[in-house]
Amino acid sequence: MQRYFLTKPYENEKEVRLQNEQYHHIVRVLRMEQGDRFYIVFRNEKACICEIKEITNEEVVAAIIEWEDISKELPVKVTIASGLPKGDKLEWIIQKATELGAYEFAPFIANRSIVKWDEKKGLKKKDRWQKIALEAAEQSHRQHVPLIHTPCTFKELLALSKSYEHKLVAFEEDAKQGESHQFVQALSQVKDGEKMLLVFGPEGGLSAQEVEQLCKAGFQTCGLGPRILRTETAPLYTLAAISYHLELMR
Repeated sequence: MQRYFLTKPYENEKEVRLQNEQYHHIVRVLRMEQGDRFYIVFRNEKACICEIKEITNEEVVAAIIEWEDISKELPVKVTIASGLPKGDKLEWIIQKATELGAYEFAPFIANRSIVKWDEKKGLKKKDRWQKIALEAAEQSHRQHVPLIHTPCTFKELLALSKSYEHKLVAFEEDAKQGESHQFVQALSQVKDGEKMLLVFGPEGGLSAQEVEQLCKAGFQTCGLGPRILRTETAPLYTLAAISYHLELMR
């Protein structure tokens, strides 16, 4: 069943009205008719099944039939902070990590980032990233659309990290040395509802200076198994591990 996200919170209404892109998708793409059903997710993450009552030339009117009572979200709010990678790798990370449950994305400009962020051209790119997250959230039947932050400086990333209870940085040197406990230990300590910030370097990895600054800011370095993962693979590995540990093992 198709899922659509609204930008407004639920305010005790009995029906919803959809226009513009959502109207076009329902009427022109899916060719739904009166009596057909779909999911609606309000901004406060309340989701419900709606049934179409009326289709006009401008909007779809649908009645709220029943509420979704099973949470589709990870027990912890995970932010993926990726050093800006080349090409469309960040789009891949956003799409797949959204499907795996990431709560937010905070791309940052790392020392070894080859791509240079252009503020003037960046707005369209950020809008595209947010649309990718929205479509991935709809596809995976989530109740939350991840927020995509504008790429920040490393200094701004350190400032952002102050609001997180758990902070980890994937460091390939730890993996090379066989470190395999810090990530597991961190997952054993996290509590439902807490925020976790995971930092990943770009293609060339994080510099020693960046890792040192992260550690001074309260981050814990960790390896992700014995293999060295690509910048677009590591975030997906961690989210899958978090899901296994905090959802499937319960």
